[in-house]
Amino acid sequence: MSCCRDDRDGALLDLLLQPRASREAVGPVHGDRLKVSVKAPPVEGEANEGLIRLLGKLLGLPKSQISIRSGLSGRRKTVHVKGMDAAAVWAKLAP
Repeated sequence: MSCCRDDRDGALLDLLLQPRASREAVGPVHGDRLKVSVKAPPVEGEANEGLIRLLGKLLGLPKSQISIRSGLSGRRKTVHVKGMDAAAVWAKLAP
């Protein structure tokens, strides 16, 4: 669970994003990052929006509680989930 850790007001997730996937999915873990696949293309922030929407749906949270802390333009991202601890996030996302 090294890809999910507690932060002072929530949890941080280290992700490897795969845009333009045939289906949206979470997992498996690649090294120290959880792989997340989204259908959206990596153009004009669409993949980032798709990632936040998918995580919100899976975690049962509004999109406003999920933000990308680092990696806006790359595949390797760190996402902050406000209001949930790492154990609760991992319980809902674990592949």
